[in-house]
Amino acid sequence: MAEVRRAGPDDATAVAPLLHESAAEMYDRFSGGRERALRTLERAFAEPGNAASAEAVWVAELEGTVTGAMAGFPVNEAAARARAFLRVALRGSPPWRWPGALWLFWLGGRASPNPPAAAFYVDALATDRRMRRRGVARRLLEEAEREARRRGLPALALDTTISNKPARALYLSAGFDEVAHRPPGRGLPGFVALVKPLS
Repeated sequence: MAEVRRAGPDDATAVAPLLHESAAEMYDRFSGGRERALRTLERAFAEPGNAASAEAVWVAELEGTVTGAMAGFPVNEAAARARAFLRVALRGSPPWRWPGALWLFWLGGRASPNPPAAAFYVDALATDRRMRRRGVARRLLEEAEREARRRGLPALALDTTISNKPARALYLSAGFDEVAHRPPGRGLPGFVALVKPLS
C-alpha cells in the first residue's frame, strides 16, 4: 500500500514531472514546451504561496519511490495561488512568450467550472504511468479528504478534462459527483467539475 506524506524540499525533481503529467498539454502550451514547463514547476515547488508550492503538495511512495503527487488547498486560496504561479512562470519565460501565457491563463480560468467556495480543491493529481492501478491516486484522494476535514471544510472539489475517462471513473468510484460540464472551445479541452460532500 502506498504511503502518503507531505512533500519536502528534496522532492522537487520527483514531483515536477508528476504535476506536469496531471495537465501536460496545458503546462507545455503555457510554458513553451515540456522542458521549460518542468523547470517552471521545480521553481514553483521551491517558492511558497503558489499552486505548485511544496507546502501544498503531498506525495505517495511505493517501495521507497515517489510514485504519485497531489497539489491541493482550500478554494479560497485558489485565485491567489494561481496568480503566484503565473508570476513564477513569467519570470522564467522570455518576454515574447508573456502575451500568450497571459492569454492562456485568462482563458483557462474561464474554461474550467468554478468549485464551491467551501471546499478543499485538488488542483493536480497524478501517478507515475508505470505504477498505475496500485491504489496510489486513491490514497492521495483519501489524504485530501483528511485535510479537508482537518480544516473544517465540508467538501472536496476537483476538475478534469471531459475526455479523461479513467480519471472520471476513479473519481466517481471514490464518491465524487459530476456537477458541471464545460464544452471544448477556443483551443481548450472540455472540462468536468466534480464534488464530494463530506458528511
